[in-house]
Amino acid sequence: MESPDARNVVQLDAFKPRLSLSVANAKITHGGFDGPGYDNCSGYGSRVASLGSDALSAYETLDPPPHYDFYTKTEVFGRQRRFRPSLYQLHNDPKDSSPPIYEETNAEPIRGEDSSEEDEEEQKEPPSEPTRFGWIHGVMIRCMLNIWGVILYLRLPWITAQAGIGLTWVIILLSSCITGITGLSTSAIATNGKVKKGGTYFLISRSLGPELGGSIGLIFAFANAVAVAMHTVGFAETVTELMYEHGAVMVDRINDIRIIGIITVTCLLGISLAGMSWESKAQILFFLVIMVSFASFIVGTIIPASPEKQAKGFFSYKADIFATNFVPGWRGPDGSFFGMFSIFFPSATGILAGANISGDLKNPAVAIPKGTLMAIFWTTISYLIISATIGACVVRDASGLLNDTLLSNSNCGDISCQYGWDFTECIANETCLYGISNYYQSIGLVSAFAPLITAGIFGATLSSALACLVSAPKVFECLCKDKLYPFIGIFGKGYGKNEEPLRGYLLTYVIAACFILIAELNTIAPIISNFFLCSYALINFSCFHASITNSPGWRPSFKFYSKWLSLLGAVICVVLMFLLTWWAALIAFGVVFLLLGYTVYKKPEVNWGSSVQASSYNRALSQCAGLNHVEDHVKNYRPQCLVLTGPPSSRPALVDLISCLTKDLSLMICGNVVTASPSAHAQAGPPQSVAQEASSERHVTWLNKRKVRSFYRGVVAAELRTGANMLLQGAGLGRIKPNVLLMGFKTNFSSDTPQAAHDYISILHDAFDLRYGVCLLRMKEGLDVSQSPQSHVNAGFDGGPEAINTISPPSHFQTTNPPFVPVEAEPQRSTGFQKAQGKKTIDVYWLSDDGGLTLLLPYLLSRRKRWARCKVRVFVGGDADTREEQKQEVIALIKKFRLGFHDVEVLPDVYQSPQPESVHRFEKMLDRFRLDTNPKQDCDSGSERQQEEPWRITEQDLERNRAKSLRQIRLNEVLKDYSREAALIVITMPVGMKGACPNTLYLAWLDFLSRDLRPPVLLVRGNQENVLTFYCQ
Repeated sequence: MESPDARNVVQLDAFKPRLSLSVANAKITHGGFDGPGYDNCSGYGSRVASLGSDALSAYETLDPPPHYDFYTKTEVFGRQRRFRPSLYQLHNDPKDSSPPIYEETNAEPIRGEDSSEEDEEEQKEPPSEPTRFGWIHGVMIRCMLNIWGVILYLRLPWITAQAGIGLTWVIILLSSCITGITGLSTSAIATNGKVKKGGTYFLISRSLGPELGGSIGLIFAFANAVAVAMHTVGFAETVTELMYEHGAVMVDRINDIRIIGIITVTCLLGISLAGMSWESKAQILFFLVIMVSFASFIVGTIIPASPEKQAKGFFSYKADIFATNFVPGWRGPDGSFFGMFSIFFPSATGILAGANISGDLKNPAVAIPKGTLMAIFWTTISYLIISATIGACVVRDASGLLNDTLLSNSNCGDISCQYGWDFTECIANETCLYGISNYYQSIGLVSAFAPLITAGIFGATLSSALACLVSAPKVFECLCKDKLYPFIGIFGKGYGKNEEPLRGYLLTYVIAACFILIAELNTIAPIISNFFLCSYALINFSCFHASITNSPGWRPSFKFYSKWLSLLGAVICVVLMFLLTWWAALIAFGVVFLLLGYTVYKKPEVNWGSSVQASSYNRALSQCAGLNHVEDHVKNYRPQCLVLTGPPSSRPALVDLISCLTKDLSLMICGNVVTASPSAHAQAGPPQSVAQEASSERHVTWLNKRKVRSFYRGVVAAELRTGANMLLQGAGLGRIKPNVLLMGFKTNFSSDTPQAAHDYISILHDAFDLRYGVCLLRMKEGLDVSQSPQSHVNAGFDGGPEAINTISPPSHFQTTNPPFVPVEAEPQRSTGFQKAQGKKTIDVYWLSDDGGLTLLLPYLLSRRKRWARCKVRVFVGGDADTREEQKQEVIALIKKFRLGFHDVEVLPDVYQSPQPESVHRFEKMLDRFRLDTNPKQDCDSGSERQQEEPWRITEQDLERNRAKSLRQIRLNEVLKDYSREAALIVITMPVGMKGACPNTLYLAWLDFLSRDLRPPVLLVRGNQENVLTFYCQ
């Protein structure tokens, strides 16, 4: 077989979208081109900017390849942002210049190709970039400095003396286990999308939602503010000790700590206000000082001890000292494992220092996991080494006196006796001033050069205080900008290129200053332990919850985490909170639940795609699927209502009444049929504006603002009946589907087209065919309150002046494109059903047995607060001779149903003949629908006309249904006599037999039965299946 001629082969490369030279040489960022010459889909007029006016070939399409700009929310300086073409642009004819109502290219203003010279001048110089940090400088060093705080230098030797080396290691490893698990969870959350400002609050709130995120954001910001006080008190305590050693005293020890602490935190505030660049430089300096102090400590443990140091309990590395200090030696009120843990744990809480400045990191998704985990690893190693070395070199108690050497005749049993020293006297008298149980500065004692340890203490305490002083305002700033709580918005204002929260700094300063006045490190540390544990518990739970919901949006790039490990970490944190300080744990959870309750009540208008939303969907889906295994039972019957409201805001009374029936009880779906003529479908497809009206979110918003628990479903159909049929057959999910159809009464059928009346009643027949119950609501003032003649309202089931297909669809999209105008919120009109009904009556005319729906609906209404004071009266038809017996039978039956209705009245006059005037009015109403019975016409022509016009009423139809017609006329007279002052009339709706009763005659029955009545009338007909039972199974 010969190969085809190369000249006849289609070269597809020739039809590729060509890049301009500027694009080909453009810098590539984020997987896309930065050049401005590529096809720009930002407006309707310029469909493909780079292709000029040439016709589109088969391969030069509007479909662009994937690009970073299509997914980002931010602009890149120096080039115009590109937008993905909308479905309308891809799908519709380019000659159609008029987009549908909803068509918006983006929230950004539409940009054309041309730009003014002023704009070009303004964009010559790029905006100055704020300071950004990498993972080492921004996260690892910052976290290590925050972890290496006051506890390391001033309390770790004391904790080692109390708990022993073994349990101290357990405390360190348990703390590191909690922080390590939290670090893994933080890494997973931080890599599941772009992280912005707000640190821990941002991570939790965007994962668990505003309810828990907001509460923990406040707690975490407060805990960081208190941590500033803790580290500052540690610094002031060291300075005070140095002053006392040199005989310098200002007031007394406590007040000296307070004075030094206030001065120190004021200086730190000045550094913070100077900006992040100055703060980061200070952190580097502190880090170097701490590393030098560590080196001094390690060297000091190796150097042989001098007599002065031996007198204070330091003997260099000794196996006996290590063995003695390996076991616990509890002392004092805090002498317990959890007492020591509560004091040590704040030293491990600096792991979120890097995450808290997430907005100042170059790449938070990379920096937070790497920097946080590395910081946890190295600080854990350092804690283990220091606790082991100090425990192997220094005894628990020493006097510090050079005269306490061991005498030859002394009876000494202490470990120091083996090395020529006798501290038994001070041990017995509890007056020892040195040793790791008594001297907080033991690390300085051991070091080769003590001033370096002092400098290390200064560096550790000041760096930790500075990190917390920066973290708290940045977390609080993000919380304030989200506007979840009142009265805190003023602290969300940022200043400068870095948007520094200066007001937040001042608030943190005030809180820290208040806690510095406590001036006792062992009192402040347990306070913040519970707050940090609470934060860690929620971070771990956030990771677990996001994983367990199986949301497609949970795709963290950090894979080294386990949802069950995160859950374990959350449980451990909660347990430890109560084991440490149960009352502080209760306070922490009380604050969380108080703020949670407030946020749930206020329902802030934010949508962050949280795992709580995903979990709600999972639960709903699971419960719906579970109902498939549950058989229906009459005891569990609920009226699940499909309400043909049109736009819900157009018939608020209908919505309010049915909401009273279904709220917190059963399903309610507001259905809207938007009609469009078949010609529009054939010529241009369904008009987009009509389709958008059917599915508009403003209807759901209106229902939510009215606090109506209802779903909304809109459909587009050629006519009302077709759309209603779509809703009847397609609404609902599984067993959660409607079983009762509710409509407004068509009061204008006498003036409307006969076909409209015929179609209206056909909807009722369709509902009966599908085994629906049917209810019609009629009010004297009408239901439709819509004012605009252009609103998409189906007048097929109300008293509006329009016919059924009131929407005249646009012939084509040939009109000019109007500027986009935002849709205004629908007005919330009040109705009588929103008010308390007072001491009126609900009159129930149970004239035919429909399965009990006529009784059940008034019972459900009477359970509502608005209707609770109304008395329910039940009217039934009967004979005058057996009136009392029939009344007792009905009362007994209702009593078995346990409905609580006691007022029953038998009406024998419902079977009497109506007044002639009423009959005459009824016959006059039917005149326009009657078939002309001209004797000159043959029977065949009359039959053909009735087939063409099925709404026609013949004399045979009238005669066949004469008894039913007279009964409806008489019932109207009875209703006027007995129910003039009722709050609501509920009456069993008659049923017109298909084929025997024309639709217009049936509608005339319903109209005459309910006309000229002041109270609202609800015509009810069940599907002839029991909805009430007096059996228990």
